[in-house]
Amino acid sequence: MTASTSGPVRLRRPPRAPEATRSNALPAGAWWLWALGLATAASRTTNPLLLGLLVGVAGYVVAARRTDAPWARSYGTFIKIGLFVVGVRLVFSIFLGSPIPGTHPVFTLPEVPLPDWAKGVRIGGRVTAEQLLFALYEGAKLAALLICVGAANSLANPARLLKSLPGALYEAGVAVVVAMTFAPNMVADVARLRTARRLRGRPTGGIKAVLQIGLPVLEGALERSVAVAASMDARGYGRTAQVPPAVRHTTNVLTLGGLLGVCAGTYGLLAAQGAVYGLPLLIAGLVAAMAGLRLGGARSVRTRYRPDRWGARAWLVAGSGIVVAVAMIWAGGVDAEALRPGVVPLTAPVLPLWPAAGVLIGLLPAVVAPVPPPVGAPNSKESQ
Repeated sequence: MTASTSGPVRLRRPPRAPEATRSNALPAGAWWLWALGLATAASRTTNPLLLGLLVGVAGYVVAARRTDAPWARSYGTFIKIGLFVVGVRLVFSIFLGSPIPGTHPVFTLPEVPLPDWAKGVRIGGRVTAEQLLFALYEGAKLAALLICVGAANSLANPARLLKSLPGALYEAGVAVVVAMTFAPNMVADVARLRTARRLRGRPTGGIKAVLQIGLPVLEGALERSVAVAASMDARGYGRTAQVPPAVRHTTNVLTLGGLLGVCAGTYGLLAAQGAVYGLPLLIAGLVAAMAGLRLGGARSVRTRYRPDRWGARAWLVAGSGIVVAVAMIWAGGVDAEALRPGVVPLTAPVLPLWPAAGVLIGLLPAVVAPVPPPVGAPNSKESQ
């Protein structure tokens, strides 16, 4: 008999997403399509359970796949803005009243008498639980929209998004990207200055500290703007190629006509009377607008270095957000009451199972998207 020479049995590990590098990082457009899908789903419901689930899905994906770049730290700020929006909506409902009738008074404020021409408007008066709950639902919907947009800001690299724009939209895209990166960079500057003051033993709260921090933040923003302008000028920004007038006029007609067709087709899809012509008009408008943008790109003489490529993982990330939006729109047509719980009479909201299952599809990027390198790793900047 011979002894067994087989070694220890090794269990196969399940396949994992690769580590993110410059070559396999997801295009910024994929993250934005995913986030806009979640935002579209949030706009279709006022159910606080579904809105909380959407915010939780966005937060989990951000925590699992964001990098240590400056724009990735802006997600917490969007959450604070969302909470502020909810608070403002409640304050307006308390002091300016609400059209929602209620039979459960919470408290009564002194009412300010108004002239006859201001009928229908009141300041103060009775505050009911129904109007507070209605204001809370509406404020939560807007807060969820802002948080989904914040998730895209935290995950998508603005520079890579600019590279993906058509040449005809490059000038407008630069302005949009600069505007989008201003808030995240300002948040990073404020956090850096507060940390420096804390290390020096100086206070970080109060009006005096805010005024002392504000000047360096504005100075840093101005320096970045000047540096960006100098960099754009050095790269020949604004140069255009000479194109025949006929091509230029055709581009304008196709782009403007296509955008008008998109607007009319979208209105037709939303209106019950125009559902027949809405989809064909929308498709025709999209085709005309894309043709106009294609012709308009001939005026741009810029080139792309290492253009982003849409692989299977990018399509899965973008498709998951689209599926969430489609599932919520479909659920709104099947069971609208579950997505928009009533407040008169007061009833507890119920979590609908099928829409909730559709929202959970939005977690797919946390599995398929490349894993960002650890903070401080040598290639952590290359993946950005």
